[in-house]
Amino acid sequence: MILAIEIIFWVAVYAMFHTYILYPLGVIIFSKSSKKREPISFNSSFQPHVAVVFAAYNEESVIKEKIDSIYNSEYPATKISVYIGSDASTDTTDIIVKELQSKYSNLSFVRFNNRTGKSGIINQLFEICKEDIVIGTDANIIFNEKTISNFVRHFNDANTSLVGGNISYIQKNKLGISTQENTYLSFENKLKQAESDLWSKVQGVEGGLYCIRKKDFTPIPPLTFMEDFFITCSVLKNKGSVLFDKEALGYEDVSTMQEEEFKRKTRISIGNFQNLRRFKGLLIEQPFPLGFAFLSHKILRWFTPFLALITIISALLLQEHILYLNYLYIVIYLLLLTFLDWLLYQLKISSGPLRYWGHFTMMNLALLNGFFKYIKGVRTNVWQPTKRNQ
Repeated sequence: MILAIEIIFWVAVYAMFHTYILYPLGVIIFSKSSKKREPISFNSSFQPHVAVVFAAYNEESVIKEKIDSIYNSEYPATKISVYIGSDASTDTTDIIVKELQSKYSNLSFVRFNNRTGKSGIINQLFEICKEDIVIGTDANIIFNEKTISNFVRHFNDANTSLVGGNISYIQKNKLGISTQENTYLSFENKLKQAESDLWSKVQGVEGGLYCIRKKDFTPIPPLTFMEDFFITCSVLKNKGSVLFDKEALGYEDVSTMQEEEFKRKTRISIGNFQNLRRFKGLLIEQPFPLGFAFLSHKILRWFTPFLALITIISALLLQEHILYLNYLYIVIYLLLLTFLDWLLYQLKISSGPLRYWGHFTMMNLALLNGFFKYIKGVRTNVWQPTKRNQ
C-alpha cells in the first residue's frame, strides 16, 4: 500500500516537472540544435486582399485607435477589409465605427441587437467576409505597421494554414500582475516558437491575434470559451500546419487588477476543459508529435492543481518518512508566501519577486475554479471587457 502511494506521489511530481520544466526546456533546446525553417521575408509581389475581423462590446475607449492602427499599416490599405461585429454595445462604440466608415471605405460594421458572444460573432463575420486570408483579433489589440505584412508572408506557402501572433503587454504596474503576465507570455512564446520550428504544430494561437486561411476555419460551436484553441485544434486535427511569428506584433493594455485577471483566467480554464473533451482523440489519432505536445504543453498544465493536491494527500499519508514530511513543510511555506503576497496586494504594497509566485498560484486557483464551473455547465459565453489601466 505504501509503495503504491509513493508511486502515485512521484508520478504526480514528475508530471508537474515535465509540463513546466522538462518539456519546455527540451523542446526549446532541441529546436535550437535542429535544422530550422528557412526565414520568410515579405514578398511585395504577394499582396492578397486580407480581412480583419473582430467582435466589440463597449470598446469606445480603444476602438478608434484599433481601427487606425490597422489601416496605418505598411500593407496597402486598399487591400485591407475590416469587419466589426458590435455585440449590442451600449456605449458610443457603434457611433465611432460609423463615423470612421467615411474615412475607411473598406470598413464594414454589423450590429447585433442581442448579446451573442464572441464566438457567435466571429462565425458570422467569417461568413460575411470574402477574402481568403483572415486575421482574427480583439478590439483592444493594437497593430504596428508590420503586423499584417508579417502575417501575410507565411501564406505564400500553400501549406500554411494558421499563424499565431505575438501579443505584448504595454501597461506595467508594480502592484498588479501585468509584469508577471508579460513574463509568462514571453516564456510561452519561446515555447511556441520552438514548436513552430520543430513541428509546425503550435499548441494554441492567441485569440487576440492570429491569421488563418478562410477555408481552414471551422465554425465555433455555441457556448464556446477559448475559441482560439478550438480553431487551433480544428486545424491540427485536419493535419494543417500551425506556426508562430514573434514579429507579427500586437500590443495590449492589460488589466493590473488581480481580480479581473482571475476572472479572465477562469474563462480560459472553462474553455480548456471544453476543448479537451472535444479533441482528446488527438492523443491517439496523432500520438507524435501532436499528441505528445498536446499532453505535455496543455493537458498536464490544466491538471496541475489536481496533481498538486495528489502530492499533498500522498505526503500526508507518508509523513512518517522524513522526505515526505519535509515536502509538507515546503507546501506550508509556499502557502504562507501566497498569503503574504495577497496581504501586500490588499495593502497596495509591491511584493517584488514574490508577485511571481502569487501570480502562479492565482493561475492555478483559476484553473480549479474554471473546472468546477465547466462541470456545473456553461449557460452563456457573452463577456464583459476586462477593465484596464486600474
